[in-house]
Parts: sequence; structure tokens; C-alpha cells
Amino acid sequence: MSGKNCGRIIVRKLLNTLYVTTADSYLSLDGETVVVSQGETALGRIPLHNIEGIVYFGYKGASPALMGACAERGIDLTFLTPGGRFLARTCGPTRGNVVLRQTQLIWSCDPIHSAGLGRMFLIGKVYNSRWVIERTLRDHPQRVNKQLLLDAITRLKDTLADLEDGVSLDGLMGLEGSAAKAYFDVFNELILRNKEGFRFCGRSRRPPLDAVNAMLSLCYTLLCSDVASALETVGLDPCIGFLHQIRPGRKSLALDLIEELRAPLADRFVLSLINLGSIVPGDFQTKENGAVYLKDDARQKLLAAWQRHKQEQLTHPFLKEKIPWGLVPYAQAMLLARYMRGDLDAYPPFLWK
Repeated sequence: MSGKNCGRIIVRKLLNTLYVTTADSYLSLDGETVVVSQGETALGRIPLHNIEGIVYFGYKGASPALMGACAERGIDLTFLTPGGRFLARTCGPTRGNVVLRQTQLIWSCDPIHSAGLGRMFLIGKVYNSRWVIERTLRDHPQRVNKQLLLDAITRLKDTLADLEDGVSLDGLMGLEGSAAKAYFDVFNELILRNKEGFRFCGRSRRPPLDAVNAMLSLCYTLLCSDVASALETVGLDPCIGFLHQIRPGRKSLALDLIEELRAPLADRFVLSLINLGSIVPGDFQTKENGAVYLKDDARQKLLAAWQRHKQEQLTHPFLKEKIPWGLVPYAQAMLLARYMRGDLDAYPPFLWK
């Protein structure tokens, strides 16, 4: 693969899937090669036989010749908005998605498979929640209540140990609640700036009753949308979950997969906006019913910062490759699909450190 960087990821091949994240690029076919172009400039050339799927973030699209070649070879071509919202997927003759979704539905109805996957999602959640606290304790030991944070870390370590045992779905939900309480009981300690204006006394959802909850709820919504798009991309149904069981109108599998990503992706992002002074108490308004929301200009500022954050790079802990944060949901969705197809012995949750 060849191409230009231009300061951000343009073309990325990950687990045999090609990701094109330059919104104004165009995909075409040259013989047996995918060409990624920007105007008259070719940003990358990738042989078709090297890839199993193409995920394109943008609106310019792809040539009919490329779409036909992908359909003929069974290469899924998925179109998303530049922000990551799922638009459509073109595919050729059925070559596994039906079997994958059948497996998904069967496992969702099986308490043993559901509990097994639910346990992995929660291991990721508890592990990552612990490391968000440990990072703050390491980086700002003089600005936090050290003993309070150490106690929370111990409680989360104990929950991780409990998750190692075989636990039913009801037992898993109990452990999830215990871990969430340990984490959010000390979340206020992680706020280091404008502490009065951003005082956090616990999660409030519908509606959010303080500025921190307003940002958390918005970022969880954004992350859930990204995760649902990632699941659609790999051929999984976002509504058929394991830890979160099927409920009409609910994206249960997206809610499953978001669990391990909340703390490292959304919570850290909200804390950075507060602690760096990017969002201030004056950016919020309170409604008559007590609901607190970001003002329009502040919301736009947060959304722009979220898109920038998704371009920041990290080394994926399982794949050992550098990818942007925005592709982490896609990597986890692919790993989940591979596990369900039998290509992996177990699903590896995202363990950030």
C-alpha cells in the first residue's frame, strides 16, 4: 500500500479491512487495484486480493466499476458519514453474514454464551475504569484524595477477580453495578479544575442534572452511534445483544460493546475538556425541570473536539498496531465477529493502559 499522510490517517489496512477516512477522497478501480484519489492525486493503491472489506468515511463515494468488482469478489463496501454514522453497505452474494447473524441470535438466546461474552465486556469495562483512576493518581498525586482513589482501585481489582469466576447474567449485572458505583463514587476527585462549577455527585441520565452528566450523556450517545456503525460494518446486528438482552428499539449489542470503551474513550475525553479549561461552567444552561444542557456554541465546540480526539493515535493492545481512537470500535467489532466465526479462541476486550 502506498499513499500520503497529510497529518492524519488517510488509508489504513486493519485486519484485512481497508479504512479510508479522508472525507473528500474518491474510490475507483484500476485493473485489480483499488485507487484512493483526492482530486487528481492518487493517495493510495491497494490490490483487491489483499482485502476482505472497505470502509469509506465520506460522501464522494466509489465508482460503479469498483462496487461491481467488490460485489463479484464478495468484498463488503461500507459507506459512513465523515463522523462515522452508518449510511449503507454494498455486498455481493451471501458469504457468511447470514451465518454470522444466525450465530449471534443463537448465542443471544443461550445464557452460557451470553454470560461468557458479557463477562469479557465487563472485564474490559472494570479494567479500563481502574486505569482512568490510576492515571490521575499517578499524574496528580498532590491534587487528589489519595486514599479515596486507592480504595476505589482496590474495589475494582476485587470485582475483576470476581469476574474471573463463572457468573450468570444476573450475577454479571450485579458486579457491573458494584464496579460502576466504585468508579463514579470517586469521579469527582478526577475533576481538577473549576471543581465547584463541575461538582459531580453521581450519574443522572434522563435528564442530566449537572454539567458533568450533560457531557457524559452526550459523549456516550456519540460513542454508541460509532459502535453501532462499527457493528453494522462487520455484519453484526447492533440490536441483538448478550449482556444487554433484546428489547425493541434498543441497540443492545452496541450497549454491550460500549461498556469497555466508556472510560478510556468518553470519560477521559470529558475530563480533559474540563481539566484543560476547554469547556467552562458558563457553557451550560439549566431548564425549568432542572435538566442541564450545553449551550449551542459549546455543543459545537465539544463535537469538533470529539472529532479531533478520534484522530489521535494509540497502539491497540491486542493488535499491536497504531490506529486512531476513532477506529477502536471497528477493531473491536471485527474481533468480536472473528470470535463468533471461530477464527479466534476468545474475544479479546479492549484493555487500555
